[in-house]
Amino acid sequence: MGRLGAELRASRRRRELSQAAVAQRASLSTSSVSDIERGWGGSYSLDALQLVARVVGRTALIKLTADSQTEPADAGHLAIQELVLRLGRAAGFARTFELPTRPADPARSADVGLREDRRRLLILVECWNTIGDVGAAARASERKRAEAEELALASGPLGPDGSVRPYRVRGCWVVRASARNRALVARYPEVFATRFPGSSVGWSSALTSGAEPPPEPGLVWCDLAATRLIAWRRRG
Repeated sequence: MGRLGAELRASRRRRELSQAAVAQRASLSTSSVSDIERGWGGSYSLDALQLVARVVGRTALIKLTADSQTEPADAGHLAIQELVLRLGRAAGFARTFELPTRPADPARSADVGLREDRRRLLILVECWNTIGDVGAAARASERKRAEAEELALASGPLGPDGSVRPYRVRGCWVVRASARNRALVARYPEVFATRFPGSSVGWSSALTSGAEPPPEPGLVWCDLAATRLIAWRRRG
C-alpha cells in the first residue's frame, strides 16, 4: 500500500493536481485521497483505489501469485508416462522419458523409451490423454519408429564377427480409457484394428512383466487415474 500510495502521489503531482481535485473527480473525500497516498489505503475498497488511479492516468491491477497446487498443463499426459515408466522399472527395463528418436532434433521424441540390452529390444510407447488427429498421430508414431530403427542400426552393439547387432524396435500406444477416447475407437474399429494389429493382451504383458512384445504395433488402455493397464477388447 505504501508503494501504491507513493506512485499515485507522484502521478498526481506530475499532472499538477491537488488532492482536493483528485478527490472531487473520484467522488471521495480529500482525507481519503491523503490516506491512500500515505500508504493507509488498506481499508479502502478496490473500487476507490481504481477511481483515484484513473484520475491520475493510471490503472490499478490486482495479481495473485501462482498456485503451488496447480497441476501442469500436461498433467494427464504426464500421469500416463509416469505409469509406463513405473511399470517399466518393475519389469526390468532401462527407461527414458521423452526419448529422442532424432538426437539432432530434440522435438522429435517418443513419450517413453523402454530398453533391454540382453534381448536388444527397444520399445517406443506413445501416451495419449486425448487423441486428436488420428491420422497425424499415426504418421508421427511411424516416423519415430523409423527414426529409432535407423538409430538402432547405426549404434547397435557389435557381434562376435564384428557385425552390427541392431536393437529390435517395437511400438505401442497407451491411451486413457476416457469415454471420448473409447467412443472414438469404437466409431472407427477398422481404422484402429488396421493400425494396431498387435495383441493388446500381449502388449499389456510386455509392459507390465517384461514379456516379449508382439512384433506388430499395439494399443492398450489405461484407467482414468493412470494406475493400471487394461487390454483393448476389439469388436468382432
